[in-house]
Amino acid sequence: MNEHGHLAEFLQARRSRLRPEDVGLRTYGERRRVPGLRREELAMLAGISAPYYTRLEQGQSRNASREVLDAVANALRLDDSERAHLHTLAGAPRRRGPGARPRPERVTPATSALLASLDGTPALVLGRRSDVLAWNRPGHGLFAGHLDPDSPNDPGGASGPPGSGGPGRRPNMARLVFLDAHTRDLYADWPAKARAVVGNLRLTAGRYPDDPLLAALIGELTMRSREFATLWADHRVLACDVAAYEMRHPLVGTVTVTQQTLQSPQGDGPALVVATADPGSPSAAALALLAHATAPRETDRPHRGAATRPA
Repeated sequence: MNEHGHLAEFLQARRSRLRPEDVGLRTYGERRRVPGLRREELAMLAGISAPYYTRLEQGQSRNASREVLDAVANALRLDDSERAHLHTLAGAPRRRGPGARPRPERVTPATSALLASLDGTPALVLGRRSDVLAWNRPGHGLFAGHLDPDSPNDPGGASGPPGSGGPGRRPNMARLVFLDAHTRDLYADWPAKARAVVGNLRLTAGRYPDDPLLAALIGELTMRSREFATLWADHRVLACDVAAYEMRHPLVGTVTVTQQTLQSPQGDGPALVVATADPGSPSAAALALLAHATAPRETDRPHRGAATRPA
């Protein structure tokens, strides 16, 4: 599916969820063959012609102005994340032909040093496809203590269970959330976490429509998880820069953390994810216990997976 196919699917999905009564249109009891607004109704609300909107939805118009896109976004009642996603899809360049395999994502020395400085705070570095590129000790202990701590250093291939961090495969948080029983049990409100993962992948797919590794990940999750397939077909987008989650940790018990995602302004590099708790709260005490439990011992070997070198 190219970027214009994504645009068509996104507009169709959003239009189908708006009922005439939601936008003040009278139907006079008429029966409709399909749910949601008709194209001509959406065009009328946006103040553009029905033929033009039809071409836009079918991916035949690639020069829509910002004003037209904003009008369509207003008619569809998009939030800020969805509006930005619409602009990304509509403004994407023509699909390029087959090219080289994407370059491996790496942790810069500056990011590695920042991760190491957060030694008492759970943190990890995620690539744009949600691959775990590095984590510190508390980050490994909080998010995936059941996996090999050195697994982020092994980009590998396709061996080992998906998301397992087993031989030949770096952990991937999207795979873990949908395919790993430990991670599913970790989140008290797993559906909220699942929606956040899918919403963020939608945003990434809009920015990188030609990424074959991202397409392979989405295809794998669609085939292996009915829940992912349902959420993916919903076409919702969600920018999860800050989110609170209650986690049921097997070592320190229930803990409520705020997960913050810090990324470059361009949004084109790895992201640092940090988990914190309210100062003085039981959750803060639980994170302190986790940091103590995962602290290096004198007999420990150097921990290669804890940001001691770029992944």
